[in-house]
Amino acid sequence: MVHRSARVPAAVLMGALVAFGPAVSASVAAPPAAGDAPAVDRSLRLAGAPNARDLGGYRTVDGRTVRTGVVFRTDQLNNLTPADLAELTRLGVREVDDLRTVYERALGPDRIPAGARANWYDMIGAAPLPELVSTLAGGNDLYRAFITAPGANQAVAGVLRDIAGSGTGADPGAVLFHCTAGKDRTGWTAAVLLTVLGVDRATVTEDYLLSNHYRAAAAGDPVGGVRQEWLDSAFEQVARSYGSFDRYVSEGLGLSPAEVDTLKQRMLG
Repeated sequence: MVHRSARVPAAVLMGALVAFGPAVSASVAAPPAAGDAPAVDRSLRLAGAPNARDLGGYRTVDGRTVRTGVVFRTDQLNNLTPADLAELTRLGVREVDDLRTVYERALGPDRIPAGARANWYDMIGAAPLPELVSTLAGGNDLYRAFITAPGANQAVAGVLRDIAGSGTGADPGAVLFHCTAGKDRTGWTAAVLLTVLGVDRATVTEDYLLSNHYRAAAAGDPVGGVRQEWLDSAFEQVARSYGSFDRYVSEGLGLSPAEVDTLKQRMLG
């Protein structure tokens, strides 16, 4: 298993967030109306992971299409049923990338489909303690930390490299990445991937906001929903820290032009 270590105090705090939930915040998005259901149902229909969905099918600005069946974004896998696991095996999942802290993983160990390898890329657990405390209510500060926290860029890069490498070898397969709810850490990682592939910002935001639909987030729900301004904060932090998204990819994530090309070859049809 590939993994990075996380500091225990930070992991304990994040574990408490998972167990008890953050303080109620007025900045949580209201759920979409019934008429706002997606035109294309991307759900994997997993009983134990309601936010599991395919990242493919989107069009890029240059007219290409993101391949389906290659990358899946989900919530945590500890509640998967035997039928869910069988479905992920059928879908060819070969890599499972876990973005959670050590404490979250201890509270809810993943159930891994047969034939898949588990990788651990802790995205937020190594953040300095004061910064981590400031993120416990979610929102803009948390999303900025996805760019600035120690180890956050390495976690995102780890997922993208796994995707790029998933088409090589005698048995190419799909990559599944997830956090706990599949909406924040997973949402940012999905946004980065789609942006690298050339999907426009409005569509990237649309995919991000689908968590409200698939999680059936209630109005005022402090845990279940996402909000566009949170995603915007992450993109703003990218511009603040690196000047441009391209520099974030090359300097922050450390991806070479060759790695980006390989990723696009794997993901675009």
